[in-house]
Amino acid sequence: MPQDRVEAVRWYRKAADAGLAGAQKTLGVIYSNGQGVPQDYAEAVNWFRRAAESGNTPAQARLGFMYERGQGCLQDYAEAIRWYRKAADGGDVDAQHNLGVIYEKGQGVPQDYAEAIRWYRKAADAGDPTSQHNLGVIYQKGQGVPQDYAEAIRWYRKAADAGLASAQRRLGFMYDRGLGVRQDPVEAARWYSKAADV
Repeated sequence: MPQDRVEAVRWYRKAADAGLAGAQKTLGVIYSNGQGVPQDYAEAVNWFRRAAESGNTPAQARLGFMYERGQGCLQDYAEAIRWYRKAADGGDVDAQHNLGVIYEKGQGVPQDYAEAIRWYRKAADAGDPTSQHNLGVIYQKGQGVPQDYAEAIRWYRKAADAGLASAQRRLGFMYDRGLGVRQDPVEAARWYSKAADV
């Protein structure tokens, strides 16, 4: 193990033990990824929780993720949602997106497209291309909203312009089939090609 990583962990632990939430969150990441220490999800959860309880928004999101996946703790969607909500309300885009996924799929809660759209839109408006893509899918399929190809294209285009290959493929499909736009095989090929290049 390189000495600089061991030394870094030692200093982060000192700062974390002194109550610095940022250092606590960083130790959670270190243990979660096994950087300079053996990977230990339970220890990661311990440090994420300490930072999250101090109000550290990224730690709240990471703790929600650990509960969602059951890494270092029992899988518990209610706890995942609780921590994701705290982080999402604090502006954490990943937590907003993850709440959208949970509500769209009905993981530990009844499936609720309106709630999924609400959280995806927050993340999408903050520039998250995956949430933009997911909104496009919801509008294309009419899941919990009236089917709206124009709205689907609007969201796909935002995500596609950000370089998300899955959105580029879907945008190509919309042009290929003439869904919400004039059918245009050249434009379809352009988007399919962009997706293939990613």
